Amino acid sequence: MRSLRTGSSLAALVTGAALLFTAPAAHAADSPLRDLAAARGKVIGTAVTGAKLTGTYGDIAGSQFSSLTPGNAMKWGTVEPTQGSFNWTEADQIVAFAQAHNQQVRGHTLVWHNQNPSWLTNGSWTPTQLSGLLQNHISTEVGRYKGKIAAWDVVNEPFNEDGTYRSTLWYDNLGADYIANALTWAHAADPGAKLYINDYNVEGVGAKSTALYNLVKDLKSRGVPIDGVGLQAHLVLGQVPATLQQNIQRFADLGVDVAITELDVRMALPADSAKLAQQAADFKSVVAACAAVTRCAGVTVWGFTDSDSWVPSTFPGYGAATPYDENYAPKPAYFGIAQALGGTTTTPPPPTGACSATYSVTSQWNTGFTGQVTIACSGASLSSWKANWTFGAGQKITQSWNATCAQSGTAVSCANAPYNGSVPDGSSVSFGFNGSWSGSNPVPTVTLG
Repeated sequence: MRSLRTGSSLAALVTGAALLFTAPAAHAADSPLRDLAAARGKVIGTAVTGAKLTGTYGDIAGSQFSSLTPGNAMKWGTVEPTQGSFNWTEADQIVAFAQAHNQQVRGHTLVWHNQNPSWLTNGSWTPTQLSGLLQNHISTEVGRYKGKIAAWDVVNEPFNEDGTYRSTLWYDNLGADYIANALTWAHAADPGAKLYINDYNVEGVGAKSTALYNLVKDLKSRGVPIDGVGLQAHLVLGQVPATLQQNIQRFADLGVDVAITELDVRMALPADSAKLAQQAADFKSVVAACAAVTRCAGVTVWGFTDSDSWVPSTFPGYGAATPYDENYAPKPAYFGIAQALGGTTTTPPPPTGACSATYSVTSQWNTGFTGQVTIACSGASLSSWKANWTFGAGQKITQSWNATCAQSGTAVSCANAPYNGSVPDGSSVSFGFNGSWSGSNPVPTVTLG
């Protein structure tokens, strides 16, 4: 549904202190998730950022998952930022990585109301012109990757919450048939690819999911090529819809496949052992619902690591939404997925008590930014603290408050003020700072010392 995190995100960027997330048994399941999924006839996927597909990130993406979804690389604004001038670099990179690791690729997304190039959204087009532009875009992109993409999210988020059609460039100028036309053009460009309509808040039975159900039923009756529906599943902790499996089954009964396409489970920060346990149960519940329905093709998580998640930038104060922490250690959620797929590995016990540091960027402008670090304790306490991190792109602290901060080269160390060194169990303290940046402002990993 949304962009994966980029280095210059205006986000609340979350990093757990080593004491919180370096759990004693932070090891992956004995069998990779992709093998467990394959044994159940399912696909397990992740959204990825192409530039990160090296090192540990690339190792996990390649070994644990059987499908990759480009988080941003195949969206219209990325591939054709200037009319007639195409940039396929990152998309090609992801496809090549997938081929090298025997993985499927899920194309995302051809028709959406967001992340379109300004030349398209600011243009004055007649309906005929706009229809021609859309057909050309679909034919060009799908045609380029013919035979290399297992499934396309052809149309993304066409409905409002009440089940009416969303007012978009496409609907307002072309009517509801833009959906049927898009599917038809995509099928013509690659008859072998599965074609999906993808939306959020359609995981349970309700007005929006019923509108999607009725659309798919109508398209099927008209002979329009529609192969599946994508349920995005951007969920809030503890709020997996009770009717999820029922809803998957009713779409399957129409004769189409179903995929969970963008799964994450966000929580209010900071994370603690109780929240992480609930998150594991939520991931397990969603994957188990898919596993129980034959025509549910599989589950894709929207980024496998918290360092690549869209959540903090969109929902301030929330995060930790993926199966791996920012240091690439599997969280209890990872083991929830493994268990739902038939794995026998049990979730490692959480630490008995921990204090954590949460780093956030509260505002950012051309050359500067304001940051905040919150020290929180659960099952433990501190009488003094020091937060340490290394800036990765030349950022410099220029001013701080509620802490004494020193920077030497890229290394930053901030110690408590005389009045806020004590952090009792269940409490937290925060300090802030201003800094300068240029080019990018990537996430630092904060540790407590």
